[in-house]
Amino acid sequence: MEDVRPSEAFRSPYAVSDYLKLHFAGQAHESFAVLFLSAQNTMLAFEDMFRGTLTQAEVYPREVVKRALQLNASAVILAHNHPSGHVEPSEADVTLTRVLKDALALVDVQVLDHVVVGNNRAASMAERGFV
Repeated sequence: MEDVRPSEAFRSPYAVSDYLKLHFAGQAHESFAVLFLSAQNTMLAFEDMFRGTLTQAEVYPREVVKRALQLNASAVILAHNHPSGHVEPSEADVTLTRVLKDALALVDVQVLDHVVVGNNRAASMAERGFV
């Protein structure tokens, strides 16, 4: 993961998915991460923002917005893992995505996707029509 150059890392949704699967591999707790992107969709930063328990992580939209503004991000890709391995988004995941999308839209930051990762699989909420 350390050898990935931000400008080359995410040329396709599959590259994002592979990167996230590698990042979350083996985690026994749920965590929530954000890829902050420039106007050209190159990575400005990738940060684990919230760490939770086996089944949930508390996410604070204010902190995500604050960090996006600090980095001057144009877009984000949200991601979290399900240690259970089940990658289908829950109702809570859909609701959180909507809340974050609305909050970030107020400062002109676009949510491109929310990816759920588990057991070396990933589910794109954008592909499922939730973003």
